[in-house]
Formats: sequence, C-alpha cells, structure tokens
Amino acid sequence: MKLLLISNSTNYKENYLDWCMPLIHEFLGDFTKKNILFFPYAVVRNGATLYDSYDAATQKVENCFRNFGLNVNIVPIHRAENPIQAVNHADAIMVSGGNTFHLVYELHRNKLIEPVRRKVLEGTPYLGWSAGSNVACPTLMTTNDMPIIMPESFKCFDFVPFQINPHYIDPYPTEVEDKLAHAGESRQDRIEEFLCINPETTVVGLREATALWVENDKITLKEFDKNPFHKERKMIVLKHNCPSREKKPGDTFDFAIN
Repeated sequence: MKLLLISNSTNYKENYLDWCMPLIHEFLGDFTKKNILFFPYAVVRNGATLYDSYDAATQKVENCFRNFGLNVNIVPIHRAENPIQAVNHADAIMVSGGNTFHLVYELHRNKLIEPVRRKVLEGTPYLGWSAGSNVACPTLMTTNDMPIIMPESFKCFDFVPFQINPHYIDPYPTEVEDKLAHAGESRQDRIEEFLCINPETTVVGLREATALWVENDKITLKEFDKNPFHKERKMIVLKHNCPSREKKPGDTFDFAIN
C-alpha cells in the first residue's frame, strides 16, 4: 500500500497545489502518460451545477500538473460511464479537498468505497489532500466540514487505522485580536470530545504544509521544504486520557504511532 495524505492544497499567498507538487512528483515517480483517476466529489461550489464544479476542479488540477511539467492523463471519475471499471483500470487514485460529507455521500452513492479500498490495498498509489486525506481513515468523523448532506454511512476507505484532522490549528492564537474574535472551543477541544465517545481511536492532527507518506505499515511525516517561517511543522497525536504528543518532520513510525 502506498499513500500520500496531504493536509492542505494551498499555502498563504501561494497558488493551488504549489507547495505539494514536488512531493506529489516524488510520490508518483515517472507517471508519464499513465491514468490518474481523479475524484472531485468534494468540490461543490465552483460552477452552476455539480458537474460544472467537478469539471472546473479537474481542469484546475490538470493545469497544476501541466505547469509543473508532468505529463499525466487525469481521468475524472464523474465522467466515467462505469465508475467501478474506471477504478479497476486506474494507475493511481487522487482525491481532492472540499466538503468531506459530500465526498463521502458520492462515494457511497456510486458504490465506490469497497472497489477503491481493494484497488489501493492491492498496491495502486493513492493521494489526497484535505477531504481526500480524511477519507483514507476509517470514518469522516474528524473532518472540520459542515454536514451539508447526509451520506449513507460515515464509513470511509479505512486505509489507516487512525483518524486524521487536516488543517489542524493550535488551541490558542498568539494575536490578542484573534483571541477576542474566537472564544469558542478549540480544535483540540473538539477532538477530545470525539475521543471521549471513541476512546479506542487515535487522532492525528496534520498542520498546514505537512503530509503523511505511507508505504505498507511505515509512515513518514513530510513538510514543506521551503517553509518561509522556518518553523518546524510537527504533527500532533491525540489519544483519550493521554497527554498530547508530537512527531517531527522526517520521523518514521508505524500504525500504532507510539
């Protein structure tokens, strides 16, 4: 199994996928003229219809690959006559960010959870960002998104045995104005609520400009190699009734995340 699970697609004042395209290129290797099956189901607001939004998302990703000099064939799942057959013939699977509830709704509606899971467990590379990282987990229950639609189930691909919270932000902002602007629960508070109800589950908080590179049962934390803030982007590990811990970029660990 080979996965690249990216926290975010865009860094501040950067173009879409700019920061992670070198990482995607390294992950895919020489993928010239191979078929990447693209799932834009999470993108719901970039067109007059859902299909317009999916088409716009596909074009945007195609442009990113082209601008980076990668000659790949991106096949949008929503244009496939037989989505399950498209999964079976994919050389890689790529899932964009957006609204996780809508993404999971479409995956279940099209009966794609099990076909994609089987294909990836057989060795087909999988990469996703934001919502695309969420759905690599057992469920969508640690997404940050609003439940704009009710999927058949919260069940996701279950490639990794822990939950991911993309775009993880630290509990208390440093700026006084931000503290005054938000007096509600922090991200960590919300995750701790989840852990109270699901005490056997581990949650990984992925900060911006980081990704998990998974090969079989070995995981490495990757970060933006041109970080302008020169601040190490650590990953936080949260477990029920345990102090939070962090992993540094370059750390390698297994699925237990000990």
